[in-house]
Amino acid sequence: MLSAKRNRKAAKRLFKKALSSKHNQIPGEITVDKNPAYPPAINKLKNDNILPKNIDIRQIKYLNNIIEQDHRSIKQIVNPILGFQSFLSANKTLKGIEAMNMIKKGHKEMI
Repeated sequence: MLSAKRNRKAAKRLFKKALSSKHNQIPGEITVDKNPAYPPAINKLKNDNILPKNIDIRQIKYLNNIIEQDHRSIKQIVNPILGFQSFLSANKTLKGIEAMNMIKKGHKEMI
């Protein structure tokens, strides 16, 4: 049984809002948790031609939590220095923080 706030209608509204933002691109695949409301909402968006038909849905229960945990150290550094003067300075600062975090973790490949 779906809760009142995590139903198909709410999921569709969430995806439409995320996709309508000017800076977002249409994804190649969408990764969501195991909430049963997401696949019908995404399929409805595909049928309404808001999303292309070839987008894959990956349902992985804890992947979002893993990503959030990976960015926790970055959030701890960025929160005290919020209020960047420009997007460019924010972008460069965050790239530097992420690069240092990847070096610390021993990643050999940086994007």
